[in-house]
Amino acid sequence: MATAQITIQEEIEQLITKAISKVGGSKENDLCRYLPGPTGGYMHHFTLKKMKNSAPEQLLKMLKTFVIDSITPRSISPKPRAPRGSKKRRDFVNFTKTDIERVLELARQVGDKDLLARFSPKKPLPSLKRELIRSIRNNVASPELWNAYVEALSQPTE
Repeated sequence: MATAQITIQEEIEQLITKAISKVGGSKENDLCRYLPGPTGGYMHHFTLKKMKNSAPEQLLKMLKTFVIDSITPRSISPKPRAPRGSKKRRDFVNFTKTDIERVLELARQVGDKDLLARFSPKKPLPSLKRELIRSIRNNVASPELWNAYVEALSQPTE
C-alpha cells in the first residue's frame, strides 16, 4: 500500500514537470489555468495542491486529458463573476434628507410622536442642556425636550 502510494506520488511529480514544460510554465500553479475547476472556470491552486494528496488518481487523469494528451493545451477562461455592486439589496429604499424632512413634517401634522422621535436628528447632550436651561429661564415646559435630554443621558458615550 505504501509503495503504491509512493509510486503514484512519483508519477504525479513526473507528470507535473512534463505538463509544466508542455504549457511553457515555470511552476506548478501555472497548470491551474489548463485544468477545469469543479464549479466552472479553471482550477484554483489550493484545489490543485489538495488533489495531489487527497485524489492523486483524479489529478493524474485530468493532467493526462487536458495537458499531456492534448495536442495544444487550451487555457480555460476564469469563472464568470458577478459585477461589483450587484449584491446590493433591491428592497432597501434610500431616503434623501428632504424625504426625511417631509416625513417629519407629516408626522408633526398627524401628531405621531414615535415617528418624530425615530426620524428626528439626535442632538448632542451639551446643546440639549443649553436648550433645557433656556426653556426653564423662559418659563416654558417642554416634555419633548426633557425626554430628549433623558434619552441622551441614557445613551452610552462614544
